[in-house]
Amino acid sequence: MTTDQTRHRNRHWFAVLLGAAAAVLVAPLFGVRSLSLLLLIVIVAGSLAMIGYGLYRYRPAHRLPWYLLSTSVPLFAAGTAMRELGPHPAWHPVDDACTLAAYLCLGLAAVCWLRPRRLGGGRDLWLDSTLIGLSALLAAWTFLISPILRGHLGMDIMPAATYPVIDALLLTVLAHSLATVVRTEVALRLLQAALTLVLIGAVLESLTATGTLSIGQFALVPQQLAYLLAGAAALHPTMAALHETGDVHPHRSRRRAGVIAVALVAASLASAVGADLGTGDRIVICLLLTLLLVGVLVRSERAIARSLRSERRAKYQADHDLLTGLYNRSALLRAPHRHRHEWAGKPLCLLFIDLDGFKMVNDSYGHAVGDELIAAAAARIRRATRRTEITARYGGDEFVVLAARSRPEAAILAQQLLGAFIRPFDLSCGEIPITASIGVACLSTRPTNSTVYDLLRDADAAMYHAKEYRLGLAFHDELRQSTRRGLRSTGEPTSTAV
Repeated sequence: MTTDQTRHRNRHWFAVLLGAAAAVLVAPLFGVRSLSLLLLIVIVAGSLAMIGYGLYRYRPAHRLPWYLLSTSVPLFAAGTAMRELGPHPAWHPVDDACTLAAYLCLGLAAVCWLRPRRLGGGRDLWLDSTLIGLSALLAAWTFLISPILRGHLGMDIMPAATYPVIDALLLTVLAHSLATVVRTEVALRLLQAALTLVLIGAVLESLTATGTLSIGQFALVPQQLAYLLAGAAALHPTMAALHETGDVHPHRSRRRAGVIAVALVAASLASAVGADLGTGDRIVICLLLTLLLVGVLVRSERAIARSLRSERRAKYQADHDLLTGLYNRSALLRAPHRHRHEWAGKPLCLLFIDLDGFKMVNDSYGHAVGDELIAAAAARIRRATRRTEITARYGGDEFVVLAARSRPEAAILAQQLLGAFIRPFDLSCGEIPITASIGVACLSTRPTNSTVYDLLRDADAAMYHAKEYRLGLAFHDELRQSTRRGLRSTGEPTSTAV
C-alpha cells in the first residue's frame, strides 16, 4: 500500500470516527432511549471491527491485551444496556456480572501493557500512583460509597458500592500509565483517554445511584466515546509495539502525582467537614487518611534519600575519574586546601607516575584494551598507597600520588609502586608486561595551591629524566644536584641550573 493510499484510508477512518462522535453527542438530545441504545450497539460493533482490522493490519506480536480489550467492550455495553432498559428482576445479577467481568478484562489488559516496561525510579512511581488511588478511594467513600451504603439499596448495595473501589484501582493504573507514556505512543495515549472516559462514565453512574445526579440519556455518552477511542487506538500503527519491552523514564511524575493527590485530598476533606458522618464513616475516613499520610511521609523520605544520593553521586563524579575511580586533576589541585589542617607542619611529597610503552599497547590492541590497562594500573597504585593519601589520574597514562611523607618514606613508597608493576597485567588480549617511571618532588614547608603546581612541575621533570635514562625512579633534588655538579665541572655559572 502506497503512502497516499495509507493517508487516504486514515482520513476515511478519521471522518468515520468524527461522525460517530458527533452522533454520540447529538443522539441524547432527542430523548429517545431506543435510539441511544441502537447507536450504542452500532458503536460497539464498529469498535470491535476496528480492533479486528488493527490486529489483521499490524499483526502485533502480543495479541492477548487486545483480545481482553475487545472482550471488555461488549461486556460493558451489555451491562449498561440492561440498566438503561429499566428495572427487571432477571437482569440485576446479569448486568452487574457483565460490568464486573468487563472491569476484570480491562484491568488485565492494562497490566499486560504496563508489565514489560522497565522504569527508572519505578518504585517511587508506583508509590505516587498508589497515593493517587488512595486519594481517589477517599473521595469515592465520601461522595459515593457512604451515600450508597446509607441508601439501603437492598441486593444492589454490594455491586454499587464495589464499583467506586474498582474505579479507584483503575485510576491508580491510569496514573501510572500516564507517567510512563512517551510522545510517540499514540495508541497508548488513545487508550488512556478511553480509560479516562470509562472512569467518568462510572462516576456518573455511581452519582446517579446515590441520587446526587440525574443526567438521563447523557449517561451513555462517555462510554460510547471510550469505545470509539479504543477502536481508534487499534487503527494506529503504534498499537503493534505497546507490549514491547523497553526502558521508559517517567517525566514530571512527581509533580503530576502531587497535584492530583492534593486536589483529591482537599476535595475529600472539604466534603467530610460538611457531611453528616456516622461512626463507620469516620473510622474508614480516618484509616484512609492515615494510610495516605504514611504514604506521603514514605514518599518524602524516599525523595530526600534520592536527592542525597544524587548529590553524593554528583560530588563523586566531580572529584573522581570515571574509568579508574581515582581522584581527577581538579580534585588533586584542591587537595592542599582541603587537607590543610591534617598536613599542617608535615613534609609533603608528590610522586608522578607514567606507564612505559602504553602508547604501543593502545595502538596495537585498541582503546578498549588501553582502558583495561589504565584501570588495572590504577588498582595496583591504589593498593600500594594509604587511604589518607591523594591518588589521582592526572591524564592519559599519568598518575599522581600526593602524600604527607618525608623524603625517605616517599622513596619507600616509590619502590613499592615500581614493584607493583613487576608482574604482567592479565588483560582480555592476554598478558601484557608494563613498567613505570616515577619522578618524586618533596616540600618541607606548608603546602599551598602554588606549591602543588611547583611539585607537579618538578616531579614531572624528574619522571621524564627517569624515563629517558631508564632509571625507573628519580628525585628532583638529586637531578638538580647532578646538574649543578655537571655545570661546575664545565666552568659555567651555577645560576643556570635547573
